[in-house]
Amino acid sequence: MILAMQTFYGRLVLPLLALWFTVQFVSAKHTVITRRYKFNVQMTNVTRLCTTKALLTVNGQYPGPPIVAREGDRVVVNVTNNVQNNVSIHWHGIRQLRSGWADGPAYVTQCPIQTGQSYVYKFIIKRQRGTLWWHAHISWLRASLHGPIIIYPKKNASYPFPRPHQEVPIVFGEWGNADTETVINQALQSGAQANVSDAYTMNGLPGLMYNCSANDTFRLKVIPGKTYLLRLVNAALNSDLFFGIANHTLTVVEADAVYVKPFQTNIILITPGQTTNVLFTAMSQPPNATFLILAGPFATGTAAFDNSTSAGVLEYVANGTPVNTSSLPMMKPTLPAPNDTCFRSQFSQKMRSLGNPNFPAASAPQKVDKQFLFTVGLGLNPCPQGQTCQGPNNTKFAASINNISFIQPTTALLQAYYFNQSNGVYNTTFPDNPPFPFNYTGTPPNNTRTLNDTRVELLPFNTTVQLVLQDTSIVTFESHPLHLHGFNFFIVGQGMGNYNASTDPANFNLVDPPERNTVGVPSGGWAALRFLADNPGVWFMHCHLEPHTSWGLKMAWVVLNGNGGRSQSLLPPPKDLPPC
Repeated sequence: MILAMQTFYGRLVLPLLALWFTVQFVSAKHTVITRRYKFNVQMTNVTRLCTTKALLTVNGQYPGPPIVAREGDRVVVNVTNNVQNNVSIHWHGIRQLRSGWADGPAYVTQCPIQTGQSYVYKFIIKRQRGTLWWHAHISWLRASLHGPIIIYPKKNASYPFPRPHQEVPIVFGEWGNADTETVINQALQSGAQANVSDAYTMNGLPGLMYNCSANDTFRLKVIPGKTYLLRLVNAALNSDLFFGIANHTLTVVEADAVYVKPFQTNIILITPGQTTNVLFTAMSQPPNATFLILAGPFATGTAAFDNSTSAGVLEYVANGTPVNTSSLPMMKPTLPAPNDTCFRSQFSQKMRSLGNPNFPAASAPQKVDKQFLFTVGLGLNPCPQGQTCQGPNNTKFAASINNISFIQPTTALLQAYYFNQSNGVYNTTFPDNPPFPFNYTGTPPNNTRTLNDTRVELLPFNTTVQLVLQDTSIVTFESHPLHLHGFNFFIVGQGMGNYNASTDPANFNLVDPPERNTVGVPSGGWAALRFLADNPGVWFMHCHLEPHTSWGLKMAWVVLNGNGGRSQSLLPPPKDLPPC
């Protein structure tokens, strides 16, 4: 099965997905079917931009192999670590109902897999269908350790849109000629911003707009008049991305493995951590032009960013033969400016849960038991005595939630919680609101220092939560992609400036808000989320911009067991849980 999927990342995208679907699924009786995978983490030499370097890969593939299953299937992945780095794998967006031991963030739900060791991740996919993804969840190893998760509907269930001729995953990433672990280690030591990447990639290929990359270009072959489903994943380390295909309209049909009300657009915006499924229909006749597929950055802060563009090519095939377009004009989609916050706002407003009788959507909590206001943003900490730092005015960059920069423990939080050994590992004093209120989007305070600690927020089982995430002006405004493990949430409201608890809730969408696992908090604004804490365990929440996570923009929720016995309790840890 894995071998059949490998050519997704080659230069020619063949309709193997439809073939695999037919062979593997049509004849299967869908009770609980187990899909088994073996992930060997190994070093592989990869050449891009005329630079060869050793990359961490799964099974020698960059990006890694897809996980393919149906809603309701049980997935078992045996991960063996054959490299010198400690490794853990996160199944991004999978709800992990009562199976938190399989969630994957290092030192949160597990200690990492050490060199020469293995760990078997086991989970059941419940009430999810669409596209998610998996990636390493320790340091910056997800730069190359990542791949898509493709979830088909249950047997005999249909899509809420016409079945496409072919389905193609496109995984966006970043390529750096330097070793990414060296980049972040140097940045943390110096206190400076991390160096940016050298290229963006589609399925590991930078594309023909970069030097030395004409042969490393993603090419999507299409038949005139046929409809295609693109499964888009943003696995980039540090960039929201715009995406478009010249002269072709995209129809958004799913986001973060939840169906949405279809809407048409020429360009989509996708933050790191998010997935989006789009349909497009090829022209009825082979065109007299070549069409580029572009992905370029959306960036709102003052920090340096990779302001380049990855380019793929849409190739038409007539009567089984590719159309020769070498002498034809090359058409480019017009991507928004990198700081186009108006497009970002308009695009996010179009996202609505589908919710029709044939495809009912989950309901957002109409009332809440607990309300939180979390500021998310940057800070500056003093340089350690005797050291020279490269942040502004000899400081070190930091990031925080409610002014707490999370310190990663050396024992997994879930393990400490389950065995009632939290003393010295974490405390439960995470602030429900900013401890030092100020004009969050106005003139920043003089004190930009953050508090370094390991704190969690406790939630009783089945608590309905309203969480407002507020960007701040400290250092710079910036859009933050916040990802919550273990849950989907409803984005019931967004706005610019400071959140107003008295007036803004009147404009919340409680009818068909989008249901997601990652939200782009607006630069200089806020986002209001609601979710039901129905999944016992310890659940990480963090920015999906890797520098911000490294600087401490992360925290954890502890959801207590319910009173309903085993069905409302975290399962015991597996016997092969990695030790610290």
